[in-house]
Amino acid sequence: MLFEPLKIRDVSLRNRIVVSPMCQYSAKDGHVGDWHLVHLGKFAQGGAGAVFVEATAVERRGRITHGDTGIWDDAHIQGLQRIASFVKSQGAVPAIQLAHAGRKASMARPWYGNGPLTPEDSTRGDKPWSTVAPTERSLGEGWITPRAMREGDQQTVLTAFKEAARRAHAAGFEMLEIHAAHGYLLHSFLSPISNDGSAEERMRFPLQVIEAVRQAWKKPLFVRVSSIDDVDGGWQLEDTIAFAKKLKQIGVDVIDCSSGGILGSATAATKTLIPRVPGFQVPFAESIKQAAGIRTMAVGLILTPQQAEEVANKVDLVAVAREALFDPNWPLHAAQALGADPEFARWPVQYGWWLTRRESLLRKLGVRK
Repeated sequence: MLFEPLKIRDVSLRNRIVVSPMCQYSAKDGHVGDWHLVHLGKFAQGGAGAVFVEATAVERRGRITHGDTGIWDDAHIQGLQRIASFVKSQGAVPAIQLAHAGRKASMARPWYGNGPLTPEDSTRGDKPWSTVAPTERSLGEGWITPRAMREGDQQTVLTAFKEAARRAHAAGFEMLEIHAAHGYLLHSFLSPISNDGSAEERMRFPLQVIEAVRQAWKKPLFVRVSSIDDVDGGWQLEDTIAFAKKLKQIGVDVIDCSSGGILGSATAATKTLIPRVPGFQVPFAESIKQAAGIRTMAVGLILTPQQAEEVANKVDLVAVAREALFDPNWPLHAAQALGADPEFARWPVQYGWWLTRRESLLRKLGVRK
């Protein structure tokens, strides 16, 4: 099942393996560079069905760090187009995640502290900036207090997402994901930890943003959610199911089922209610798929081909991230491990030609059976 093709709207994926968005914190004023091209290009060469560009800010103030990729200006299109074109040339579907960091903006890059920007960061040229959120609640002591968004702010952000979708189309991307998880802006509207009002009231603005993007974007649309906040008093699975039903109604194609992140920095470990074990988020993707009747993608500590194959029989797409960093050819190796490609036919021809001959030699030498 992992290597069965899948069609979403008019876009066909060669298999069910997706490389998740992974922030590299290496852009300059939002512009991608050679690092991003090689980083993402490896995954396309490595056999993934789709490759996502990392969380890409729809506004300058919506960056997590000074190193975030951006799509708030038409000048960003050219660099992104280079990536989309190469990914597509390798048989993978080029995809991009649109994001706004909200109260988690204006942070230091992980290797510089993974927290609020400090005077030391300023000496490197990474100065803090003002942030926005649904309320004035900060992440905690030492973090910037955000300004509570007013109606005009909401319209500005909504327009920024729509314009970002237009630029993503111009750059040649074929799938788009809206980031509504991990404590960033749209998630902070949803969660009772960071916003007030009923669940319906908290969903209103995220739904407005996603519906506006759906109207502007005719290709496959994903939404990444935190299935649960994983803290006491937070957003629960039943909330996500209700949200997913509404997303289905406005034309969202796939729910990307993550969890957590409402408290603490983008990547810092925080105390959680459920243990982090392989596949710990897969049950969320299963439950949401069944209860909301919508396609889902599972992500989170999916490590081996055999585990991924089991997951692919429960949900629609299987996302890998750090495993792909460790082994950019993970999909190709998975195909061999599962018997889906004994002759290296899925490999780029420039590699497969050599590897078939290497395999033949190893068999003659008795190294291979």
